[in-house]
Amino acid sequence: MADEFDNFLNDDESIPEIDSWTDEEEDDDVVIGKHGAHVIEDYDSWEDEDEEDLVEDQDEALEKIKSTPSLGRHARIEDMKDDDEEENEEELEEEEPRYVSEEMRVAAMTDNMPKAHGEVVKDANGGSGTTVISSYLGKEMQASFLEYSMSVIVSRALPDVRDGLKPVHRRILYAMDVAGFNSTKPHMKSARTVGDVIGKYHPHGDVAVYDTMVRLAQPFSLRVPLVDGHGNFGSIDGDSAAAMRYTEARLSKAGESLLEDWKKETVDMMPNYDETLTEPTVLPASFPNLLVNGSNGIAVGMATNIPPHNLGESIDAACLMIDNPDVTTEELMKVMPGPDFPTGGIITGRQGIIDAYETGRGSLTIRAKHEVVEAKNGRKSIVIKEVPYQVNRKRLLEKLGELVRDKKLSEISNIHDAADRKGIDIIIDLKASAIPEVVVNKLFKHTQLQVGFGVIMLALVDGVPRVLSLKETLHYYIKHREDVVTRRTKHDLEEAQAREHVLEGLIVALDNIDEVISIIRSSQTDAEAAKRMSERFGLSDKQTHAILEMKLRRLTGLERDKIEEELASLREQIAYFKSILSDINVLHKVIKEEMLEVKRRFATPRKTKIVGEAKEINAEDLIADEKMVVTVTRAGYIKRLPVATYKQQRRGGKGMQGTNLKDNDFVEHLFVASTHEYMLFFSSTGKVYRLKVYDIPEGSRHARGTHLVNLLQLEKTENVSAIISSKHFPENEYLMFATSQGMVKKTSMKLYDRTRRDGLIAISLKEGDELISVKRVSAGESVMMVSSAGKAIRWDEKEARPMGRDTMGVKGMELPNGAKVIGMEIATTGSRLLVITEHGDGKRTQVEKYPLQHRGGQGVSTFKMTEKKGRLAAMKVVQVDDEIMLITESGIVIRTSVKGITEQGRDTTGVKIMDVGAKDRVAAIAIADDDEDKVALRRKQKKAQQQEALELEDLEGESEEEFGEDFEEDDDEEQEVLDGDYADEDF
Repeated sequence: MADEFDNFLNDDESIPEIDSWTDEEEDDDVVIGKHGAHVIEDYDSWEDEDEEDLVEDQDEALEKIKSTPSLGRHARIEDMKDDDEEENEEELEEEEPRYVSEEMRVAAMTDNMPKAHGEVVKDANGGSGTTVISSYLGKEMQASFLEYSMSVIVSRALPDVRDGLKPVHRRILYAMDVAGFNSTKPHMKSARTVGDVIGKYHPHGDVAVYDTMVRLAQPFSLRVPLVDGHGNFGSIDGDSAAAMRYTEARLSKAGESLLEDWKKETVDMMPNYDETLTEPTVLPASFPNLLVNGSNGIAVGMATNIPPHNLGESIDAACLMIDNPDVTTEELMKVMPGPDFPTGGIITGRQGIIDAYETGRGSLTIRAKHEVVEAKNGRKSIVIKEVPYQVNRKRLLEKLGELVRDKKLSEISNIHDAADRKGIDIIIDLKASAIPEVVVNKLFKHTQLQVGFGVIMLALVDGVPRVLSLKETLHYYIKHREDVVTRRTKHDLEEAQAREHVLEGLIVALDNIDEVISIIRSSQTDAEAAKRMSERFGLSDKQTHAILEMKLRRLTGLERDKIEEELASLREQIAYFKSILSDINVLHKVIKEEMLEVKRRFATPRKTKIVGEAKEINAEDLIADEKMVVTVTRAGYIKRLPVATYKQQRRGGKGMQGTNLKDNDFVEHLFVASTHEYMLFFSSTGKVYRLKVYDIPEGSRHARGTHLVNLLQLEKTENVSAIISSKHFPENEYLMFATSQGMVKKTSMKLYDRTRRDGLIAISLKEGDELISVKRVSAGESVMMVSSAGKAIRWDEKEARPMGRDTMGVKGMELPNGAKVIGMEIATTGSRLLVITEHGDGKRTQVEKYPLQHRGGQGVSTFKMTEKKGRLAAMKVVQVDDEIMLITESGIVIRTSVKGITEQGRDTTGVKIMDVGAKDRVAAIAIADDDEDKVALRRKQKKAQQQEALELEDLEGESEEEFGEDFEEDDDEEQEVLDGDYADEDF
């Protein structure tokens, strides 16, 4: 039974838990929860969970649990005796749960073994003199792995918080100091140092030791190199160092300062691996090396990655911590703003630094330093001055070459390696059309010119690995320096007191020189003389020994003065040493003075720059912000080309082929917009779709383009009738809609700041009507509507009040039979209305010559219609300095200046603007505004006009009733829409 129950509990099937299950035959409930499956007889009478009644028979409980599909494998059964027969029977104690844990399984494997783990068995297996140690694989593996992991953690992979060194680094520096390879001596062969290290202190491979020593000498790896190398010690390009038999090395001056005073018993010494020599457990470390040079390593189950810092800033932070132990991280960052990498670079953002300093973990983003230079021929180049820390420069160049070959960096024409003794410059030449900022963003996105650095400030504290904050790191370093300076002071005090004791004896001897000489001459041996002087003058053995060793020339008066001066100096030193040991403030002052002296000797200016948070690089950052001409044909093909593709021509020219079209297709819409703007596509059925301009595929001048169905989820009956470009969607700016049947509507742009794959309803339409134009409109502007019958109407935009997104609108222009609205534009003061016939004739007329009317009228004549010139095909409100583009149904494009088009009266026939073929017709017109200064000036003028109009509106306070009965009729039509006749069922 027990085996069956254990097998059931160990079933790997994971089944959700249930609250209760009822046995219909026995009327017993099985209550199942996180802590077990309990079978109770009377569920309704059970109130206290601690007093629940459980079944007595374990077999019965097991069968019920097995038949319960919702029971998980972690359920347990508690056996209780049934107290159903006697109501007042005493409660019985519960048995222990029968859940078997992993720990219990391991114990069960060894508890019943014939021999205990580690027991020594003599004469095993009947063999005389055979000794066997009983060992079980599980325990042996556990013990061995723990020993190995602790060895890796403490003795190999992690630095000590006090001196910032791993054992191998410490042993290299110590071996060089013991051998006398210091900064004042000539460089010695690296092989000698490596041999001393592996032979005396570090019994590991010579290659590993040499590679470690090489890194200690590399100025691009350590912020303050601790070894002064002579020869090839590798490069930032990833070149390996020369063999140890060729290179030479010695301690650098900064490395010597880490070892300073170790001979004065400032640190503990321990036996080396064979106990023939001793080595220090830690170095005195006159500066916080863990912060200055950082550290990285991988141990068993943990890793450390501490970035390097500026020496001067680290010392300033330590001094600040000494002065104020309660200093905040923010205050520390005023003197030590962040890491300072030996290769320079730029750290973007401060939050990662704050996280690392406060919690010991953080993420930094490091970028290369670069500058953009322009050559005499006008071509621009990007010069990489510094690369991020630990980036292999050679691999970086190879990656750049791969990206250029794969056309991912098509803007680059050439790459130069300009490294020399003055720097490591990489020169990236750009093509004439390339925009440097866009190329830089691509470089950051695809190469190691931008890398991440994960900070893990893990170090050994009293032999235990700990993740430390900046304050904790400085605290343990200062504590270490307190111990070092205290032990050194005690050592110096003992030596000074010993010397004082000897000098006091010499003074006694000089004061009694005749008697001392007499004692010495009358004594048979040195021991007798020492004993007699000790008894006579109360001198110690050291004093009598010094007197006996004293030379006759010390008996002169000048020598006596020197002894007295030395004694006085010693007593001053002794008093100073005692003050250090007795006053913590004096001790801290000494520590600060010594660190500031190290700063004076070795500090260098900061190399790494820290800037604000860099935004995440997305697709838009990798695309140049430039003006594009977007064309859409009647058949639904769309493409974009740079505005510069089309060259300006004189009036009357034939233009050039802009699109290679299919039969019976023609260009219907042309738009000029920036690549970073949104494109709002308003369809003829009243829907709106949104895309970025850069999402539209760029084609060649003769290319047909991409069909809109590949970009928008258009229905079969939909055509794009209007396009609006915008980067922002302010609530106080409006869109004016116009339909072919003369309906208009004004709606806030904020309502269209949404994206939906199948489009949003922009306007509700009557049956047979279609949307023809959508324009931005602001206060003070007037609306111009032109019909194919040659009529034009101008009315103030405020006559159309703001409405919702899915409404129909109001009447804007009355049309005669057979006519339709060909366009709607927003007119401002000083603008001109340009109208074009289907045969290429047109004219421009001052907007002010069209009277300001109420909306809903037929308007006034704007073109003298003739059969030769044809019906009106397009209209546009233009400025004097504008350039326009005309497109025919066959795809011919012409770009010309508005100045070349004659300005005429309202009811005139116009002039020839474009030579249109006999079977061709003008299809569309657009303004080509690629002059940023002109656009900015126009926007400024428009804003001033809007402000003036708003002020006038406040003064006049006009109401809707002044505009006649049209409002009432149109509002009735709008109410029908709101009541449901044209309501959008989807929203």
